[in-house]
Amino acid sequence: MKGAGTKEAPIIEVLARRTIAQRQRIKEAYKQAVGKDLAEDLSSELSGNFRSVVLGLLMLAPVYDAYELKYAMKGAGTEEACLIDILASRSNAEIKAINEVYKKEYGNLEDDVCGDTSGMFQRVLVSLLTDIYEAGEARWGTDEVKFLTVLCVRNRNHLLRVFEEYQKISGRSIEDSIKREMSGCLEEAFLAIVKCIRNKPAFFAERLYKSMKGLGTTDSVLIRIMVARAEIDMLDIKAQFMKMYGKTLYSFIKGDTSGDYRKILLELCGGE
Repeated sequence: MKGAGTKEAPIIEVLARRTIAQRQRIKEAYKQAVGKDLAEDLSSELSGNFRSVVLGLLMLAPVYDAYELKYAMKGAGTEEACLIDILASRSNAEIKAINEVYKKEYGNLEDDVCGDTSGMFQRVLVSLLTDIYEAGEARWGTDEVKFLTVLCVRNRNHLLRVFEEYQKISGRSIEDSIKREMSGCLEEAFLAIVKCIRNKPAFFAERLYKSMKGLGTTDSVLIRIMVARAEIDMLDIKAQFMKMYGKTLYSFIKGDTSGDYRKILLELCGGE
């Protein structure tokens, strides 16, 4: 970053080829050696989507999730896709960590979600966030609430059996029923929960595919998944992508992005 112009290649080389833990140590060493904050320096030197990826890579997982949630709700309009992607796919332990980071950095996550969403969609998100089901819910008696009570249990084996039985009794998959009965954000949220229970890498593969397919790229989704899953299940996501779409994730990213942004995403993707 020194002198005129920033050399992006070493930034990609150093950051994209390290683990989260290693990047944290690099941040500490940078602070000791240079006396400055690495994220702040990079933030002022870089711009656009490339900057978003680099800054995301410098954060610990719950910190990145909390940051993404905060910015999904900031200002006019809410990026519902972000709330759904994160809250439906993280484990109880991960959600707990996100809540703690959010509290420290921004305030109360549940309050912010409630302030930014409404109706049944809000209740689904809050259930995912808190994992507490009031006995009183049974009294509301709407079909959506029954759905919610079952789906938010987060016991994968139990739910997979529930889905199987559901198919036997009703003659259609739980996904089909959700599509028939619901719409909008609520439908998206319930489908995301079901898909994450069935096959999380496939859920992310589909989200990546839809972020790049057709006109324009939904960069926020592409960046969020590539950064957040790079060290968790990227190999599985790539395998699912190939299985579902007959093309490599690598080739899709390559054809849909450009410049340093493309280079760093391809590093995170890791080969064909």
